[in-house]
Amino acid sequence: MPVSTAQKRADFRKLHESGCFVLPNPWDVGSALLLQGMGFKALASTSSGMAWSIGHSDNNVNRDHVLAHLKTLCDATDLPVNADFEAGFAHDPAGVAANVARGVDTGVAGLSIEDSTGDVSAPLYEMTLAVERMRAARAAIDAKGGDVVLVGRCESFLVGQPDLKATIARLVAYAEAGADCLYAPGIRTKEQIAAVVKELAPKPINVLMGGPGLTVAELTDLGVRRISIGGALARAAWGGFLRAAREIAEKGSFSELAHAVTHGEINGFFIKVAKDRK
Repeated sequence: MPVSTAQKRADFRKLHESGCFVLPNPWDVGSALLLQGMGFKALASTSSGMAWSIGHSDNNVNRDHVLAHLKTLCDATDLPVNADFEAGFAHDPAGVAANVARGVDTGVAGLSIEDSTGDVSAPLYEMTLAVERMRAARAAIDAKGGDVVLVGRCESFLVGQPDLKATIARLVAYAEAGADCLYAPGIRTKEQIAAVVKELAPKPINVLMGGPGLTVAELTDLGVRRISIGGALARAAWGGFLRAAREIAEKGSFSELAHAVTHGEINGFFIKVAKDRK
């Protein structure tokens, strides 16, 4: 029997209570099912991975398409799904609240709200407005029952403002506004991560690992509760595709295809998925 939305949300909240878990980011149903089959306990959507899969750049997919994508992921997998909900697809708090309510209706177990504006001249929302937006997201979730995990994201390191003290101040404000989990993508060093964990305790902290660096064991020791990959798995897939396609286009040879997964392995997995659904 399919796992209910209520059970997924309860399972997801429990994951945030102790320990550390990896939250990999599929971009379509196939990648979501493969990750579920590998034993991961939860998934997160990726705005970039999904956008590239339909021929768009990151942050240039409209709200309705994202909502449909989230529902598709949630319906396809038995695992809890955390939504990369970008900046809420609205500037004003009322608009954020309305969109978050629609996001909750897709069946997600968690949902993140960023403080990035998309405006290079003023890349972060002013603090007061950013907090009001987070509070509006919290109210929208609570009106739906309150069981969806709200993630407060500070994008300062990604927009060229790597001030750790200011980043922590924003995360603290988002926690006070109702965020259940805090996330500052771009912090990388043990010292940065430890400082965020300490200042936000006991709130769970999410860390982004988009490339080589600290291990799961090291992040666990630092007190990190969850680790996401962002668009890195999608980039890895595109990397293999581009290496093989470029070799064919530029050299007329096919040696890169030797690194491809076999037809039997990938097809066999989806044959098993189909049998398990019956």
